[in-house]
Amino acid sequence: MSEHEGAITTEVEIFGVPYLIRGAQEPEYLTELAAEVDRRMRELAGHVTNADPSRLAILAALNLADELSRNRRELAGERGEIEARVASLVGKLDRTLAGERTGRKRPRAATKDENQGIP
Repeated sequence: MSEHEGAITTEVEIFGVPYLIRGAQEPEYLTELAAEVDRRMRELAGHVTNADPSRLAILAALNLADELSRNRRELAGERGEIEARVASLVGKLDRTLAGERTGRKRPRAATKDENQGIP
């Protein structure tokens, strides 16, 4: 099987230059990506005087890479918070179930507000 089987060719325009992009993605998706790159380059062109298109493309790529990196760090932090919260809830559930098996009195259920403060 060829690596190009199933590939779709999509024509997009970025900063006034047409490009043929070949890939497995839907044409609408590639068009959206190209429009975002075009928008970023045009925005930069309004702020950077006498910049050639390749320089604007590099600056747009750096801005997109920075945004991606910040989003990944944010998601990693949120993932850590969620994992800690799940571990805390699992611990509480284990202690509650262990108490039921030993016949100890079951603790009252935490309110929604109390659950929000779980570390």
